[in-house]
Amino acid sequence: MKRLYFGTDGVRGPYGSANMNEDFAGRLGVATARWLQEKGAPPGSPVLIGRDTRRSGASLAQALADGLAEGGYAPHSLTVLPTPAVSHAVRSRGAVLGAVVTASHNPAADNGIKFFGANGIKLTDEEESRIEALLPAGRTTTAKYPMKEIDGAADYLKAMAAVLSGRLDGWKIVLDSANGATVQTSGKILRDLQAQIIAIGAEPDGLNINAGVGSEHPEKMAAAVKQHGARLGIAHDGDGDRCILCDELGVVLDGDEILTLLALHALQHGKLARNTLVVTVQSNLGVESAVKAAGGRVLRTPVGDRYVIERMLAEGAGLGGESSGHIICADVAPTGDGLVAALKVIGVMLATGQPLSVLRQGLVKFPQLSLALKVRTKKPLETLAHLPKAIGTLEGELGDRGRVLVRYSGTEAKLRLLVEGPSEAVVRAGLERLRVAASADLEVL
Repeated sequence: MKRLYFGTDGVRGPYGSANMNEDFAGRLGVATARWLQEKGAPPGSPVLIGRDTRRSGASLAQALADGLAEGGYAPHSLTVLPTPAVSHAVRSRGAVLGAVVTASHNPAADNGIKFFGANGIKLTDEEESRIEALLPAGRTTTAKYPMKEIDGAADYLKAMAAVLSGRLDGWKIVLDSANGATVQTSGKILRDLQAQIIAIGAEPDGLNINAGVGSEHPEKMAAAVKQHGARLGIAHDGDGDRCILCDELGVVLDGDEILTLLALHALQHGKLARNTLVVTVQSNLGVESAVKAAGGRVLRTPVGDRYVIERMLAEGAGLGGESSGHIICADVAPTGDGLVAALKVIGVMLATGQPLSVLRQGLVKFPQLSLALKVRTKKPLETLAHLPKAIGTLEGELGDRGRVLVRYSGTEAKLRLLVEGPSEAVVRAGLERLRVAASADLEVL
């Protein structure tokens, strides 16, 4: 379904651009209030708004609240809070909607807005399209709504404390909070479990979120693990719904490795719901191979953790996620949560007595390379002259020994190319062919 403003994870863009400024946020608030009215949400019902640490977050959150209040609802501020904690607050406090002002793993110059329904699950494509259709051309008031602040962190921390049984006495853990929304949450839980924390990216200033730290830049975490002799490293993105890990040898684990580790352990103990793991088309073929060999099945969805969640609900699955580090453990939360994922992996380490360097060996990846090309315009792929032919030829050559994935980013002006195959040489050559074809069709920046 075509949407003008919403992408794979909310509305996102450079702060100050046409679709990410206070005026747009206010109009989006009005449109969302109209949508809530259509759904029968009683006027005056609470809406909870959280944000990450970006400098632009407070004013955008206020503008969004003003629009929601203009439409007849009662916004409350959760201040700085991880995205999964906003989902939890919506469910625990009976709000009709939750909103997070965040651009996730993007640089500080960007910002965004995403919504959770009353069930704590992200809105569907259809719901987002309807909100877009209700956008007003302008605002009828510029009044500032005095939002009441709510402590959403306390409820979230209480829920997180119940995820892991046991203590982490003697454990050194490197924790990279990306100078983002998890600064006051993940470290608190791990310290309460008696772990010794080596903190990275824990001094947000409004401009340094994701800047050389976090899940997009795990090299500092990996170096710190080796330097301090830590048991593992944990890296979040700016809003805390992702988790990338590092084993005790300083080797980084992505979402595919985390998902496979958790799925194999659950299958071994008969605890993987419906014996099913849900991943996206981005995940490595090795995930399917490992899970099938252990007696499970793997289902794929389009890229985006909300599509994973939708499929999990439809299939009755309990575990799913993305290679980027969005991990959904449905027994705890109906959305990606980087802290939950880390605690679940630590639980497997405690249960097996095995280090991450051993546990990660359950996944043997197919050779895979990817490339992101910045493009001026996202022309429909099916209208291009060269790229579709190159894709078809390469897929025919690979057969069942690999796969090709070409898609536009849902949040950035980028064309993403991915090739898996029987050897790195084959993959590298195939990726170059796709790059050349794409460059012939599109204005690559």
